[in-house]
Amino acid sequence: MEHVNWKHYDFWLIGAVVILTIFGIAMIRSAVANNIELVELDLVQRQLIFAGAGLIGSLIIASIDYHLWASMSRTLYILMFIILGVLFVVGAAFFGSARWFETGFFGILFQPSEVAKIVMILVLAEFFSRNQDKLAELSWIGRSLLITMGIVSWILLQPNLSTSIVILVIWFAQLWASGLKIKYLLSAVGIGVVVIAVSIPVLLNPNVVNEDSIIKPYQVQRITQFVFPEEEASYGETYNVNQARITIGSGGLFGKGYGQGTQTQLRFLKVRWSDFIYASMAEEFGFVGTVTMMSLLFFIIFRIFRAARLARDTFGALICYGVGAWLAFQAIVNMGMNLNLLPVTGLPLPFVSYGGSALLSMLIGIGLVQSVMLRHKALEF
Repeated sequence: MEHVNWKHYDFWLIGAVVILTIFGIAMIRSAVANNIELVELDLVQRQLIFAGAGLIGSLIIASIDYHLWASMSRTLYILMFIILGVLFVVGAAFFGSARWFETGFFGILFQPSEVAKIVMILVLAEFFSRNQDKLAELSWIGRSLLITMGIVSWILLQPNLSTSIVILVIWFAQLWASGLKIKYLLSAVGIGVVVIAVSIPVLLNPNVVNEDSIIKPYQVQRITQFVFPEEEASYGETYNVNQARITIGSGGLFGKGYGQGTQTQLRFLKVRWSDFIYASMAEEFGFVGTVTMMSLLFFIIFRIFRAARLARDTFGALICYGVGAWLAFQAIVNMGMNLNLLPVTGLPLPFVSYGGSALLSMLIGIGLVQSVMLRHKALEF
């Protein structure tokens, strides 16, 4: 049996994660305090359950040699492919949406697409580390994209565009970390510009985008409302973003105090326990509070990338780069949409927003990073 030297465990990383998770649960409690319907749903209790399970799972994953996942990557991929396929059929048939499984425990819903992020980090890390010398050939880059799209396609059908984008970001981050050539990067940027230029007029055509298409009308509406906002909107995404901006501005420098935010407590701010929890936090703790939270979150990301630098091998480094890119992207997008710098998405603020599946997956991701750290090279601060 492998001997694990726990003195290499990154206590700075897990300490920051625990503090941010506890803070997130406190913010969820404040956000739902005066809403009897949400209080009855026990969102705080549900988040606590996932947080506890995630922290225990993180320790277990950290104790397991991460090289084991390389040998299991194909099996994990096939299982996730099957689970997402079954979810699409069952969800579409019974729930009208194909994103969640009902667990039967406190009415908790589980979202497999969040676990898919972890699976794809492991699968792509194994693929890129095994074929690193072949990535100079465009065909091997294409193979990695096909592997990624095998999972992304099911998630797109749920429909869940934001999670699909996250997985593609993870793919690109790991590809870049594996040594992607600049010429391929420039080619990808050029292709991306062309695809966007062609897609925009197509997506704006109501005869093309409908309830039966992969891209849904509400997803296109989020983008169009971001580009062409209705300043006097009394509903919809524009209204939500306007309320978020008002909420953030009302917090001032030091905020109104925990549980004292009027926009939050009087329920002008919508989805304040998940998508717009950043705005709620800004109202209660002000600019100083949000900067402190952001600093803690980016400290976590810094420690993850530090683990990548210290990793013993390419596989371990790519796991860390994948987890770091995932958390960084979601943090930037969530804060960006709260500040009206990016279109509204359903991506949660890491460790803070309500979402049990997301929190559990992120804590498992931290466990993978810790597994790499426990078997890394010389310890540094």
